[in-house]
Amino acid sequence: MRILVMNPNTTASMTASIRATATAAASPGTEIIATEPLWGPESIEGHFEGYLSAAAVLDRLATLDTPFDALVMAGFGEPGREGAQELLDVPVLDITESAAQMAMMLGHAYGIVTTLDRAVPQIRDRLLTAGLLQRCAAVRGTGLGVLELEQDEERTVEVIIETAREVVRAGAEVICLGCGGMAGLQEKVAAALGLPVVDGVAAAVKFAEAVVGLGLTTSTGRSFAPPRPKAIGRWPLSAHLPQERAQGSACNTEFSAQTSGI
Repeated sequence: MRILVMNPNTTASMTASIRATATAAASPGTEIIATEPLWGPESIEGHFEGYLSAAAVLDRLATLDTPFDALVMAGFGEPGREGAQELLDVPVLDITESAAQMAMMLGHAYGIVTTLDRAVPQIRDRLLTAGLLQRCAAVRGTGLGVLELEQDEERTVEVIIETAREVVRAGAEVICLGCGGMAGLQEKVAAALGLPVVDGVAAAVKFAEAVVGLGLTTSTGRSFAPPRPKAIGRWPLSAHLPQERAQGSACNTEFSAQTSGI
């Protein structure tokens, strides 16, 4: 089984971190490949960058010639998953719903610790759309930007723990890490809290393995039927990029086939 994990931003070091967490969670015999879009924002902190990222991710998926059995979308609370479900004929899991679904199996109420406070409404909207908000006790921002998460891991963990304690006081029995950039920190946070901590990347990988193992995929009966054939100007965009741009954008000078794993 091969699972593609898509980092929605163009920061290759974050792709590497997400890949490591996904690989650690995967069962023997599951191959993890990971990549990021060829263009788009270096981090996603708001609706504008979220929708840019969604287009860039779909563009990347439309031009990717590497086969895979399932897709994990590693953006928390961001749009685009439904488009990928229409585009692909393999199961598509995102880390927001996967984290919440797993957390609800472990406790009566769960809470989410994310990056900036401005991300909170976006995450709550995503949970509401998915029918998962009712059992969410709280969503809290740490005040750390996405790119700040990688700068000082010790400080990042301390701030996440402090924020998670606020979420626990609000009634959460399980904590979800609300950013793909927090991948790999769940054990340290859980040890400090004494409560289950769910990493969305790991949860989505395990759900993807289960869905593929059961021989299931997205229903195309109605909501996620394949896109209707029609002309879309200069789509996919990546197919029209000059060769040097295909290896990296102005926003992502670190992009390469080697760092992306594709």
